[in-house]
Amino acid sequence: MKYGAIDIGSNAMRLLIAEARKKGGKTTIKKLQLVRVPVRLGEEVFEQGKISEYNAVRLAKSINAFKLLMQVYGIKNYWTCATSAMREAENQKQIVDLVHSLTDVEIEVISGAREAKLIQSTFETQNLDLSKKYLYIDVGGGSTEISVLHDGVAVANKSFKIGTVRILKGKVKNKVWEEIAEFAEEQKNGEDDLIAIGTGGNINKLVKLAPNSNTRSREITTEDISNLVSELEPMSVEERMDVFDLKEDRADVIVPAGKIYKTVLENAGLGKIVVPKIGLSDGMVYYMSKFKKYQ
Repeated sequence: MKYGAIDIGSNAMRLLIAEARKKGGKTTIKKLQLVRVPVRLGEEVFEQGKISEYNAVRLAKSINAFKLLMQVYGIKNYWTCATSAMREAENQKQIVDLVHSLTDVEIEVISGAREAKLIQSTFETQNLDLSKKYLYIDVGGGSTEISVLHDGVAVANKSFKIGTVRILKGKVKNKVWEEIAEFAEEQKNGEDDLIAIGTGGNINKLVKLAPNSNTRSREITTEDISNLVSELEPMSVEERMDVFDLKEDRADVIVPAGKIYKTVLENAGLGKIVVPKIGLSDGMVYYMSKFKKYQ
């Protein structure tokens, strides 16, 4: 069955159109279309605490465009979720109500913990050995979710108010950097078998940019992340766009993202990170495929 998932993040919003297939008791997700729109809600929220009517209307227009695309694909079941920026917006209810009046779409604002859980639910579609121990890191525009998973179960889970857009706006205190470093170091605990998994648009782009990354196995070393950050940081946004062929709304956030991944990996004593091609929208599709109300 086909599903639509609209993910309203702090840095951008996305529509994933995908087909969920069940075979031999296992669900696979086949992506049919992924559209990303640079509606950056976090820019306003992390500075002013609110979402402007201008951006609310842009959000509504994007959702209406997504609805038209879903109609073309014959999508009847879809779900719309919003994360960090919408969670923190002082005028969250007014924006959700305004968008609903303009689109007839209900936005569900989800917690950081639920966001992480939805993404983690798709691990079984990635042929990951769930009996192993994983350090899962998802860096977004407004927050970073870190979980420790063992036997497919989260044994530790924490959301940090540190994200790419928040860093760009100078809204991350040193204390938060210290907290995320301490949490990562606590997970080290002499474990040689801990495997890092990263999700998010920036880590996927870093995998593509790193000269030594294994794009087939979807891995990148901590050293390569560090080297890329050192190479990219002195460049202007325009130079990053020209040299690395990055879109503007990726070029400005890729360095803050790299710094977060580097901090977590180094403090956890991990030399590399596995980067499956999954995100919140994949988790949303997987969730819908499991519940009858979406079928």
